[in-house]
Amino acid sequence: MATARAYTNIALIKYWGKRDSQQMLPWNSSLSLTLDQFYTETKVTFLPKRSQQQQDEFIFAGVAQPISAKVTRVLSLIRQQADLTNFARIETDNHVPTSAGLASSASAFAALAAAGARAAGLTLDQRQLSILARHGSGSASRSIAGGFVVWHAGHDDQSSYAESLLPRVDFPIVVIAVLVDQRPKKVLSSTGMAQSVLTSPFYQAWVNTAEAGIETMTAAIKARDIPQIGALAEANAMQMHATTLSAVPPFTYFAPLTLRIWELVQAIRIKGLNCYLTLDAGPNPKLICARQDAERVIKALQKDEPQLRYTVCGPGPGVTYIEQTK
Repeated sequence: MATARAYTNIALIKYWGKRDSQQMLPWNSSLSLTLDQFYTETKVTFLPKRSQQQQDEFIFAGVAQPISAKVTRVLSLIRQQADLTNFARIETDNHVPTSAGLASSASAFAALAAAGARAAGLTLDQRQLSILARHGSGSASRSIAGGFVVWHAGHDDQSSYAESLLPRVDFPIVVIAVLVDQRPKKVLSSTGMAQSVLTSPFYQAWVNTAEAGIETMTAAIKARDIPQIGALAEANAMQMHATTLSAVPPFTYFAPLTLRIWELVQAIRIKGLNCYLTLDAGPNPKLICARQDAERVIKALQKDEPQLRYTVCGPGPGVTYIEQTK
């Protein structure tokens, strides 16, 4: 058995759309920051063949659940690489609101890939683990690594992987996660991606712009330029969401309060405080600023929206293993 912890990540240059849904290959490369607050812990046990268990078992927060096709896909790849036929028991706890646009699938499948590989006796490097995690969730490929991470779109299974761009972040960037709505989203990411790819007239422009954004975002990170990182991330997020609004039929992940927070962030900037908003496939905004400005940003928002909850996240680590206690 083995237990792993993986943290969520926030995409600064986003992944939105698959060109190969079987291999989970994206249309464009993406770039993210692993966060230090939201995470998943997963224990995988490969049972002895004499066990009475006749199928894989999935236990979420102490309750047995049906096992999903994506979990089965990752387990099958692990068994194939390890030459195993044993059934597995997966026990997982998710310290992230599920399906709310806070990258719960990223941390979940990164933890599953890491724990499953080690439990099976495999010794995989970061690139190999990233490829394995990608088969469960595209963004999970980025949660294997810490700090700033780039996921290369690639052209086949082995060339599409994520790697650290800056594993130890030595400047005071933070992400303020604003919890607007923790309910599962109405349009799942995979459904929204497919609809955008097939029907948005702006989709190809999105791919071209996002791919070009990797270079400019990398330069901003190397320069430790928080306002530039934030501005690029905000522009990229709105370009992604333009593909959902222009899809047929159109849809959005914005809630009315999401738009209100974006309006307040723009007002904060006009007053001279650097703060920028990004948003994945869910209503919960993430605000990018310098650590020394985080308290002032939250206070400014609380004047208009005092009921909101905030979590200040710093750069987080890559996947880690948790030693078993007897």
